[in-house]
Amino acid sequence: MKTELDLLIRLYDYERPQDVGDRATEAEKLGFDRITVGETTDWNIVPPLTLAADRTTELGISNDVISPYGRSPAVLAQTALTLQDASDGRFRLGLGPSSPAITERWHGLEFDRPLRRTRETIEVIRAVYDNGNPAYEGEIFDIAGLNYDRGVPENPPPIDVATLGPKATEMAGRFGDGWAPQLFTKAGLEERLEDLERGAELAGKNLSDLRVAPIVRCIASEDRETARSKARSTFAFLLGAYGPYYGNSVAEQGYPGVVEEIRAAWEERDTDAMAAALPDEVLDELGAAGTPDYVREWVEKYASIDGVDAVRIGFVNKMNEYEKRTTMEAIADAT
Repeated sequence: MKTELDLLIRLYDYERPQDVGDRATEAEKLGFDRITVGETTDWNIVPPLTLAADRTTELGISNDVISPYGRSPAVLAQTALTLQDASDGRFRLGLGPSSPAITERWHGLEFDRPLRRTRETIEVIRAVYDNGNPAYEGEIFDIAGLNYDRGVPENPPPIDVATLGPKATEMAGRFGDGWAPQLFTKAGLEERLEDLERGAELAGKNLSDLRVAPIVRCIASEDRETARSKARSTFAFLLGAYGPYYGNSVAEQGYPGVVEEIRAAWEERDTDAMAAALPDEVLDELGAAGTPDYVREWVEKYASIDGVDAVRIGFVNKMNEYEKRTTMEAIADAT
């Protein structure tokens, strides 16, 4: 079966939510299967995704990902069901354990027991899906319950879980309908898929029952060196400054010395040294940066990993509109 292509976009690249709808229309015309939008401290994702759904007819609609600390489980269920109706059944809900920075410094909550909270959030959402009521008794949530006014949905949206570590990924396999990891080498992804499969088996499912859609960051340009410079800076920032999780994950995939050097440079806020500490070998393992032909071939190889159902294409930092269009066009027919 053909591996699908998702397009991950960042809200702060756009001046109005309507512009996200325009990008979705463009992605559908190019042949992408799904558009997905992240939410951190930018716009609420619901209006731009609603616009994207309204302006397309076949393109899948997702979010990447919502924090279980930022909305109550019942509001998350409402959000998912609203976007499912707005998209005529094309929505997938993305959840992830989040991070201390987002949880504490944006939502004002304690980053406590993130995996347990994620699991219980999923279970409450499924209670709304199945019973039209969020009634639930757990270790974190104790909800008496009210009825959802629109009744039990006939076609509730699947739930994709974004995780990195082995236990968290096992949880994704057990409780989710899909998995959306990030910053995995090919070998690292293959190893982690074993954890996902183990979780699926605990729930009586097969790996094939889950939609596996790893995020890979790409930039295609005939100016190869500029493309690689932008990608190198982006990956170095993710590994050294963007919370501990990405760095820890890549270190565990065989690059502890690289991550340590990047983090040391970040302590001095030396972004040039951070980028210089990321060797070509690691850059080429984590993402695709180079000519359009190179990027297309890289994505095709990544898509061929056994168990991968979709490749979720994200941009790197500081890309201009021409580079974005070049990258989208290069990848559109890759798989």
